[in-house]
Parts: sequence; C-alpha cells; structure tokens
Amino acid sequence: AEVESDILRRVRTLLRELDGHHPACQCDRGMLRWTLHKKIDQNPSNSSILVRILVKELERAERGDFRHYIIPLLHTLMYTLIKAPCISDELCGRVYDFCKKLLTLPKPFCTIGLDYAIRLKMERTAPGMLYQRMVISEQSLKSDPYPYQEKIFIFADPELLSEAICNALVTDTEAAQVSQSPRACMCYVIIHAMQAALGEGCDISSLKASLQDMATSDVEHWFRQVVAAVECSGNEASADRGRHAERLEKIYRTVLSSLQAGDAPVGGLQGTPLPNPNISFHLWTEDDQLWKELVLFIRPLSQSCEPDCLSQDLDNFEIQDIISDCECCEQTRFSVLSTDSGIERDLPAAVEESYAPCSTETEQSRLHRKGGIKKKLSPLESVTFLQAGCNGPGVKSPAKLQRRPGIPPEPAGPLQRLHTARIVLLGDDRILGRLAQAYHSLRKRETRRVFLTPRLNLQFYYVPVVTEQPNTLAVMDHTAADQDELCEVAGYLGRVDPWYKSNINTLCHMIPKLATMPSSPSKHLVTDLFITDVIAYYVRMGIQPVCFQVYAVKIFFNDPAQEPAEDVFLTEMRTQVQESISYRELSMTKKKTTLDGPGIDLTVTYRKVVVSNRAKELAMSLRSTGLVMKAIPANEAEDLMCLNVNITEVVRINNLSGRSFSAVANKLKTCNIKIRSTEQRPFTVCLDKDSRRAYRNVISVEVSPCLEPSYCLQKTRTMKFNLHETEDVGLVKYMPKSLLLPINTFAGVIQ
Repeated sequence: AEVESDILRRVRTLLRELDGHHPACQCDRGMLRWTLHKKIDQNPSNSSILVRILVKELERAERGDFRHYIIPLLHTLMYTLIKAPCISDELCGRVYDFCKKLLTLPKPFCTIGLDYAIRLKMERTAPGMLYQRMVISEQSLKSDPYPYQEKIFIFADPELLSEAICNALVTDTEAAQVSQSPRACMCYVIIHAMQAALGEGCDISSLKASLQDMATSDVEHWFRQVVAAVECSGNEASADRGRHAERLEKIYRTVLSSLQAGDAPVGGLQGTPLPNPNISFHLWTEDDQLWKELVLFIRPLSQSCEPDCLSQDLDNFEIQDIISDCECCEQTRFSVLSTDSGIERDLPAAVEESYAPCSTETEQSRLHRKGGIKKKLSPLESVTFLQAGCNGPGVKSPAKLQRRPGIPPEPAGPLQRLHTARIVLLGDDRILGRLAQAYHSLRKRETRRVFLTPRLNLQFYYVPVVTEQPNTLAVMDHTAADQDELCEVAGYLGRVDPWYKSNINTLCHMIPKLATMPSSPSKHLVTDLFITDVIAYYVRMGIQPVCFQVYAVKIFFNDPAQEPAEDVFLTEMRTQVQESISYRELSMTKKKTTLDGPGIDLTVTYRKVVVSNRAKELAMSLRSTGLVMKAIPANEAEDLMCLNVNITEVVRINNLSGRSFSAVANKLKTCNIKIRSTEQRPFTVCLDKDSRRAYRNVISVEVSPCLEPSYCLQKTRTMKFNLHETEDVGLVKYMPKSLLLPINTFAGVIQ
C-alpha cells in the first residue's frame, strides 16, 4: 500500500505539471517522468502497480473529459509495459480495451489508439514481443524473422553550439554505447522473453549463469530460437498465450541443464535492462553530410570497399544527374551498372565467341564497336557505390544485361524499407533551416535517381538547444538577443503538444547547464543518464509528425549579369534596406530620404488568403524600411500552411510644424508573394535567421510554397503529352504537391 501510494502521488504530480500547477515546475520540469521510470527500473516488480494506476487515471481522464491527460498517460504506460518483466493478460486486456475506445475520438487520439491497440494485441499473444523487436531493430541484431534496423543520428551545428556543449554530447553518446555488445543484447532478449512468458516460474539467476557460460555461437543459436518462437506466436492468427508459454518453456528447459532446471526459482521478478539505442553524433560541417551518412547506413558493411578506398570514395562522391533518361521514361526505370566500355578491344575473347553470329541477319544487326577512349570513372562514380547497397536483405540482385534479343531480363523483386534512420537535430531554428535545405536537396537527388526512398524510412526529431552565452555567429544574427525568437518551432510544437513541451522543450536550457557543470561524479551520473534517456524516450515514443511547409524563394540581383539565386526557408525570411556604398548613391539616398522618408519604394504583389481558398491577386506600392515573413504561427489555432507578412511601411505626415514620417505595421497573410524595388535600390535578404544565408544587392524576390521534386518531374512528363492541359491529370493528381518537412512529436497537433 505504501509503494502504491508513492507511485500514485508521482503520477498525480506529473498531471499537475501538465496543467502548470506544479509549484516547482520551472526547475523540475521534464524530470518527473524520468524519475518515475527510474524508480520503477530500480524495482521492476512494481511495474504492474504503475500500469494499474495509469489505467485507472486514463479511465478517469476519459470520464472527466481531461483529454490533454490521455496521450501523456498512454505513452508513460506503454513505455512501462515494454520494459516490464511480466504483465498479466488481464491488465494488458484493460489497456487494450481502452485503446479501442480511443478509436471514436478525433485525431490524434484515434491514430495513437489504433497504433497501440495493434501492438498490444501482439503483446498479449506473445509477451515480450515489443521489447524484443525494439532491441533487435535498435541494436541491428541479425534476425531473419524480424530483419529491421534502426539508428539514431544526432546532428549539431558547431557554429551554433559552444564547444563545451558539443564535447559533452559526444562524451554522453559514446558513454551510452559502452558495454552494449551484441552478445549482451541477445542475452537480454532471451531472458526478457522467458520471464515475460513464464513469469515467476522462470529461474532468472540460473538462466543468466547458463548463458554466461555458453559460447557466443550457442547464445546466437538460442537467440534465433527465441526470436523465431516469439515472432511465430505474434503472427499466428490462432495462437494464444498458453501455447506461446509452452514453446518458450521447452526452450527454457533445454537451455538449462537438468540439474539447474530442477532447482527451485530464486527470488521473484527481475528487471532486464533496455539497452540504449544505437546513437551516432555528428557535427554538421558539410552540406551533403546528411545524405552521405544515410547512404552509408543503407549499404551493408560486408559489401563495403577497403577502408582507405571508402574514405576516398566519400570525398569524391558525386552523383551524375541523368535527367534525360528520367524524363523520357514513363515507367520506373531501374539502372543497372554495366562494366562494358563499348570499345571493341576491351571485349574478352570468350565473350566475343559466345555471341558469335548465327546468320547473316544477325550479323547485320550486330552492334558494331567504334574505336574510342575508355573513360576512367571516379572512385565512387554514381551507380557503382549505390548498387553495392542494393543486395541487402529484402532486395533481389539486379538482373544481368542480356545481349541476345528475345531474352527478357529477370524482374527485380519488390524493395522493403528495412532501415529506419531517426535524425535528431540539436540547436535552434537555424539548424532547422539547414535541415530544410538538406531535405530539399535529398528529395531532388532521389527524384533524379531513386536509392534511399524505397529502402529507408526517414524520421526527423528536434531538440531545442540555446547556448547561454551566444557565440560569434549568434552575435552577428539580429535575433540572438531574444532566445525565444530563435526557438519559434519548439515553441509552436510545445503549444500543440503539451507532452513535448514538458519533456523536450525543457532541454533547451538544461543541456547547456549540464554541459558546463564542473566535472564531478554526480555530474556524470546525471548527464550520462538523463540526456541520453530523454532523447531515447523521445525517439521511441514520438511517432506523430507535425508537417511544416517548406518555402522556395527566388532572388534577383541588381547586376543583370548575375544569375538569380534559388533557395528555401522554413521559419522566416527578413529583408532590410541595404546601406549605400558609393558617394553618388549616398547623396541620392539622402536627397530621397529628405523628400520621401527613410526606406525604399517597393511593389508588392501577393495572393490573398481567403476562407474559400479562391485565388485573389492583389498588388500595392509602398515605401518600406523592411519586412518579415514568418512561416510559424504565433498561435496554434492559426494556419500552419500560410505566411504571415509584416511590412514596416513609412507614411508621410504633413502638419503645421512641417513634414514628418511614421512607421506603420502593414500585415497580410499569403502563400505566394513577389517584392520588387521600383527605384532599383538594393536590399538584403536573410533566411531562417541565419547570417550565413544572407544575400546582398537584391532588387526582387519571389516566394511560394516549395513543390515536391517528384511532383515537378511527373508534371513535366505529363505536359509533354498534354500541352494544353492546365490542371493536374493522371498520376500527378494523386501525388503530394508541396514539400513538407515532418518533425515527430508525441501527439502531433492536438486540436
């Protein structure tokens, strides 16, 4: 009763934190969920007590219409259930029934309820299945019944975060991987599956000792046996919990010796650690670094080049664009690397003889080889590197090229997304701007030559981090003084998802504080556990995306010889009047300022946003000192797919004392806008609050929602055959038109 009372008090405190009523919520915010789970990890036998309390609180929240409690409680419950040594079928059934009730509620409740109901149905039939699948995928353990692999990539911009923070994060991610050998993880899976199925009838101490004395090959054998048994029970339509327990008990008796199997079980339920996921930390220094890391993740290590060659390959990695082939082929075309140079002297004699002509007609149709120069390809020339990664699990080997006519190539097998890359961004809105650039570049590259898309499930996560003392780059940026202004995306995600605000937004200032703490045993105890655990919890349970519109901007310069620049932004675009350089421009500017006031004359053409979604083109001329376009709404009730434009208009006022000028805020909502300097005076453009992405000598900009590159390609193909068709027809109608950047949270957008 005392333990149950303490756990109930902790859960109620967690709920008060969601309402903002917890008295110490500012200093302890984000720690309550972590301390609750750590309390259960210290005594795993209390897992059933916590699950039972959480189920009661969920049912109470549903009856009392406290919907903002449901998703946090449900995530806490499921995380406890996955790590629990053994949960009764009756208790799992209550959770399963509650998840089915959520199907009658709107999104995201019904979406999360359906996902958890499907998982719980498998867990009830095959206890321990969720733990097993999580460990196998996160640790990339070789398993034929469940061949999925996951990896967490943490990206941080070294120019946005201090060196102390970067070093602390590197140390923490490396410490999280210590003592996590594949053998140890396989033992964890075996022990957890046995205990989840057999309960207190499993002698954990003897089982651990038996596995410890085994050779690694024997441990792998029993690991495969356990995984096959659990997956078989979970996927069988007629399987039940009793039959699954019989299967595992048979394996359990075989693993233990006859003497050990006859001994009485020692102790009660014991917890099995949930290993930290596979995490790699990267300082984002190259533009295409994200894409390179994803390609290396997909490519099996057994098919890699020599280490020195691989390093050289990545340095020279350039993908040749084959747009002409893509645009001419109406159906999907799978490129296969040919080692044939096309030069006659390079053809082996045996191959030449095997294709000897059988008739005069064949001789005439034979490919005549011309003399030429064999082009030496770069070490990592396009398809060579990519095809090396196409022969992994779930991928059929590419068909060989056939010279003889009439012999069709072997059809390629369907591809499976066996890999999941979870990209965690650390920083402020500026690193999200870089992510939008990299994501747009990746989508264009995949449109030209598909490689990652059919094989990789890509998930994005965002952890806001703001340094206490701005570095050199932050000082240069105009918004560095206001740290909340640099974390608009995190602020929006916290407003639409309270659980994200409670667990992730708290890391914004906590990570810099922990990184700058003086070295001590208590410091390492906190950082090694807290930061890694919170990021792992976020990545494991945050599966609901919030999609942000990426905007394309085309920039024209005052020099006619300079080509227009094309870029994208995610959060903000800001323009300011550029200071004059030459004496002539300076004198003209002073004269103009005296007559018309500060700023420059602009022509603004935009498409007004109306309730009916009908296009309404408007234009206006005004004098302005600058404008700001914000893509992140200040209120969660506002439209996320709309730009809020704030133009600082200069208005001339004539009165008795003379001529004066005042600044008036001119606000409008739009998705498409064009701005041009009518007097040819240049202005500056800064994207995503990042001074590294500033453009000077600009006279005109065009902003519109960024289109999905695959949509543009398919649209181009369709227009070739329907020159007079203006609306989308055929396949284009069903393709996503806009490029959206999905960032995962715990609940998505709660209306």
